[in-house]
Amino acid sequence: MTLRSIAAAFAALLLVSCGSTGHLGSADQLRVAPQTAEEVAATAPDYLIGPLDQLEVFVWRAPELSTKVTVRPDGRISTPLVEDMVAAGKTPSQLSDDLEKALLQYVKAPEVTVIVSDFTSTFDQQVRVLGEAQKPIALPYQSGMTVLDVMVAVGGLTEFAAGNKAVLIRGKGEGRKSYRLKLDDLLRKGNIAANVPVLPGDVILIPESVF
Repeated sequence: MTLRSIAAAFAALLLVSCGSTGHLGSADQLRVAPQTAEEVAATAPDYLIGPLDQLEVFVWRAPELSTKVTVRPDGRISTPLVEDMVAAGKTPSQLSDDLEKALLQYVKAPEVTVIVSDFTSTFDQQVRVLGEAQKPIALPYQSGMTVLDVMVAVGGLTEFAAGNKAVLIRGKGEGRKSYRLKLDDLLRKGNIAANVPVLPGDVILIPESVF
C-alpha cells in the first residue's frame, strides 16, 4: 500500500468517525472558511521559537551587539553580552523583551528586535494535508500562506479527489472548528474566491470521490 493510499484511508476514517460523533458533520453543513487574513488574524496563534530556528537579533544604535544566531538543541542562544538565554518556547517579542532586560546593565534603554529568518517547525507550526492530494505531506507554515499555496506544494488533487468536499480542521479539543473547502472550484475552475488563508496547525482532509 502506498503512502498516498494510507493517507487517503486515514483521512476517510477520520472523516467518518468525526462525522459520527458530531464533530464535523457532513460537508454541506460545515461553515465556509474565513476568506481574508483579517478574519483569521484574531485567532492566529503566535509563532513560538524552537530548537534550530535561525534568528536575526537587531539592537538599535548598537550594531556591534546585533547578530545572527541559531537556537541550540537545548533551546538556548548566545549573543554579544548575553552568553546563555532560553529562546525556545518564546515568541520573538518575548525574546526581544528578555534580551532588553539582560542588556540593561550594559546599554542605556536598549531596543531589541528578533526576527525568525528560518525555522524548523514543530507539529503545531505545520499545515498538514491528508487524503487525495498528489503528495500528502506536512508543510512548515509561512506567514500569509493560503490554501492555494498549500495545494501547489502538494502537487494538486488526484483524479479521484472529491475536492469540493474537502474539510479544513482548525484548533484543538473543545475549540476545534471545521470548515468547508471548495478545492475543485479553486484548482479546476480557477475560482479564486475559493482560496482562503490557512493557519499553523491546520489540517486539510481531502476525501475520495464515491462513484
